[in-house]
Amino acid sequence: MPLINVIPGEKIPVAPMNVRLPAWRVPVWLLVFWWLARGLLRLTVWSVRYWWLTGPAAVGAWIYARYGRLVLAAAVLTLVGICVGWWRWHPRSWLRFGWYPMVARWRRAWVYRRGWASKMATCGLATAFAGDRYVPHLLRVRCDRFVDEVTVRMLPGQLPDDWAHAAQRLAYAFRLRDGQARTGTKPDRVVLRFLRRDPLAGTVGPLPVPPVPDFTALPLGVREDGTLYRLRLAGSHVLVAGATNSGKGSVLWSLIASLAGGVRSGLVELWAFDPKGGMELAAGLPLFARFAYDDPDSMAGVLEEAVKRMRLRAARLRGVARQHTPTVDDPLIVLLVDELASLTAYISDRKVKERIKDALSLLLSQGRAVGVHVVAALQDPRKEVLPFRDLFPTRIGLRLTEPEQCDLVLGDGARDRGAACDRIPETSAGVGFVALDGVREPVRVRFSYLTDTDIRDLGRAFRRLDATDPSDPSDPSDPSDEQEGTR
Repeated sequence: MPLINVIPGEKIPVAPMNVRLPAWRVPVWLLVFWWLARGLLRLTVWSVRYWWLTGPAAVGAWIYARYGRLVLAAAVLTLVGICVGWWRWHPRSWLRFGWYPMVARWRRAWVYRRGWASKMATCGLATAFAGDRYVPHLLRVRCDRFVDEVTVRMLPGQLPDDWAHAAQRLAYAFRLRDGQARTGTKPDRVVLRFLRRDPLAGTVGPLPVPPVPDFTALPLGVREDGTLYRLRLAGSHVLVAGATNSGKGSVLWSLIASLAGGVRSGLVELWAFDPKGGMELAAGLPLFARFAYDDPDSMAGVLEEAVKRMRLRAARLRGVARQHTPTVDDPLIVLLVDELASLTAYISDRKVKERIKDALSLLLSQGRAVGVHVVAALQDPRKEVLPFRDLFPTRIGLRLTEPEQCDLVLGDGARDRGAACDRIPETSAGVGFVALDGVREPVRVRFSYLTDTDIRDLGRAFRRLDATDPSDPSDPSDPSDEQEGTR
């Protein structure tokens, strides 16, 4: 065998090996059997998955084959009559257990299931690995009058924040109005909320005033699912931020109206601060135990008086109770500030400004447990305007002018989780998002709107026991006559 001389360091080119797999000949009858078996398996899976269609269809076909078309028509009319009678007799249970489950199954099959994989891919929620494609699994669809709730099993490595970023794109992909993503009941699940109809499109009128206010659930407006929204005031302070004409007055007057029953009985004292000269809150003067306006020095004095009341109450409750319980002799004190920036940033007198900041800092840090609560509204949510923003456990963001302000008011990542306050239209005054400390997802709410007539009627009907009727011409409590800017 001849030897091949190889020069040291020289590479010998190697031709690629031509590997040919053996060919297997499959009979035609076996291929036909495989196709039929696979089709039958798919048909069985689809029949089981959509039993709510295949079941009635099978029963209808059996009745038609056994008894004829007249019996089938009679059975269908009987079923329709039962549904109509159920709807007329008890519409709430019919909608919950009859109509909405049928709508949910229909929308799952014809809205979400169709094109699910392609929409996941275009929205960046599907992935590929080693030539295989992985798509999140659609688990369940629930419907009500306004919203679709779609429960999805996420892929490994995904977070609810990933779905929150893509929720708006998914809503447009399914041709719906708006979308939000919320954490599911299990760590690997996420719930997508798609808005079909907006229950907050119309103005919400004044709500009934409870005779005894529940400080853990004050009715203020309507949620995005059409149910009543209730605010927890006990153990909390409330910050309301919004641009001009965004509806901050709706939030304040809705809260005042929900507390009016306690004002009349003496369980609640409302201390109002209106730095704009009393233009916004003066109509509710019979409801207020203190009313400060226009003069910064007098407003600082009223805040310092609230600090004294807070410290005396804390000394009285020390070692007795950890949470204040309102009584007629020891009522709940609620401080209402219409424009907080006028007290913290726009005052030229440095000493007065420091007095106000010190008093507010003490009230916000120590007042919740002893029943002294601050409800403040402002337009500019910048840090230099409101340095103690983190002391407000409850934050309400109405229409804002910039996307960055959403996170400033409601917390980091709130806009990505659906609280797009900058996208609220100007025609939707009173619509906003409520964020609570410890709760991940904000809630969309429209607060009730009270006209000037409603406010005057509220003041007459629920005025304090020691207040006079504002319609009485002999009433000396006109704020225009108060030279010192406080009452």
